[in-house]
Amino acid sequence: MIEIDGSVGEGGGQILRTSLALALLTGRPFHLRKIRAGRSKPGLQPQHLMSVRAAAAIGQAHVQGDALSSKELVFEPGAVIPGKYTFAIGTAGATSLVLHTVYLPLAWRQTAPSELIITGGTHVTASPCFHFLDTTWRAYLELLGLHISLRMRRPGFYPRGGGVLEAHIQPVAELRGLQVAESNAADHIKGISAVAGLPEQIAQRQARRATSRLRELVGLEADIEVEVWPGGPGTILTLELNTAPVPTLFFGLGARGKPAERVADEAVAQAVAYLNAEPAGVDAHSADQLVLPLALAQGASRFNVAAVTTHLLTNVAVIRQFLDRTIECVGEEGEPGTVTISG
Repeated sequence: MIEIDGSVGEGGGQILRTSLALALLTGRPFHLRKIRAGRSKPGLQPQHLMSVRAAAAIGQAHVQGDALSSKELVFEPGAVIPGKYTFAIGTAGATSLVLHTVYLPLAWRQTAPSELIITGGTHVTASPCFHFLDTTWRAYLELLGLHISLRMRRPGFYPRGGGVLEAHIQPVAELRGLQVAESNAADHIKGISAVAGLPEQIAQRQARRATSRLRELVGLEADIEVEVWPGGPGTILTLELNTAPVPTLFFGLGARGKPAERVADEAVAQAVAYLNAEPAGVDAHSADQLVLPLALAQGASRFNVAAVTTHLLTNVAVIRQFLDRTIECVGEEGEPGTVTISG
């Protein structure tokens, strides 16, 4: 039984999700205490509880402590069974984070594909949105040899939720390592400014502001399409940079009382920070999501990251508790760095 302190590092739900995935991948049980101790609402919230129950469902696990607000969990995994699964969070909790918990156990060294339908939030704060998953995250996984197709059946924003994410996961016998020295300098930006259940002029204001700011700050023109979606209410602005080896996407989300211009400014600030990083390499959000599959990959991996984050350092610490793999992260938090995973 691996003992894990959920208050270390960023003290959030990532510790839980990575522990669940690694338990299924290695067959090793764990006892997690002080769950999400670093958050304003500690313990299991609906999306975290669904991650636990999704992991238990695909891995025939025995679980103790799977209840709302629980701060302690015992998870004893069984064999992972690929197949068709439906998981309903019941709130606007992030569908992407439930997917992050189970995709790798359903793919790595499995013999059959899997299909997931997850309902909840597709575009919510503090989590990867659908468009990031489909543009950047999925493209990085392709480089590792892992094939996942995604579809957003319906968008879901906070607080209403109701979004539907569909994922088709192909089995993979082995994963490849990754070598990314730095990204090429982006010379074009495209994006989407969308509203759901709100006036179209809000999306137009987001697009105008982002286009103006990008021209002013980095001298790049942006081609931003205005879209109107069903459901909502909610708004989003995405900015996709034509970087290599994969496109890099940033986004800003609307909220009650938040001006459209501020949504645009938040997305632009992320893109500009990435463009100004030396060397840029992998974006900060992708870095902490890549270290888990790369820890299982054949051969060594090495990549520069635009900014070292607490999420990245915490994820590395959790992985080390389950796997005998040397993972080193060089660089100050908040600054560019390098991640190296031994062969």
